[in-house]
Amino acid sequence: QVQLVESGGGLVQAGGSLRVTCVVSGASGSGFSVAGMSWYRQAPGKRRELVATISRLGGANYGAAVRGRFTISRDNDKNTVDVQMSSLKPEDTAVYYCSADIYQSDVGYKSYWGQGTQVTVSS
Repeated sequence: QVQLVESGGGLVQAGGSLRVTCVVSGASGSGFSVAGMSWYRQAPGKRRELVATISRLGGANYGAAVRGRFTISRDNDKNTVDVQMSSLKPEDTAVYYCSADIYQSDVGYKSYWGQGTQVTVSS
């Protein structure tokens, strides 16, 4: 069973840094391939928005709100994806969700989501 588990969220002061990590389990071995991996966030009363996305080959794209402050990376051997967040602002406060597009030989491509991790930036 494929599962995504996020960790690393917490409370940080404005201007600080934080790293969130997502581990994909149940998608190793033959018949599985983890394609694009992404982070999204959702603040109270707002729509979920893209933070960053990274392809299997390492090509990355960022949401406008975080470009230049956040860096996404992944480890294909460990099936993990991280976001290093710097120069954090109170408006970065949100629940951060990990997403992965996973190819399964008997299913095709399917998107999976984690449960989210809370990031709170105090002013």
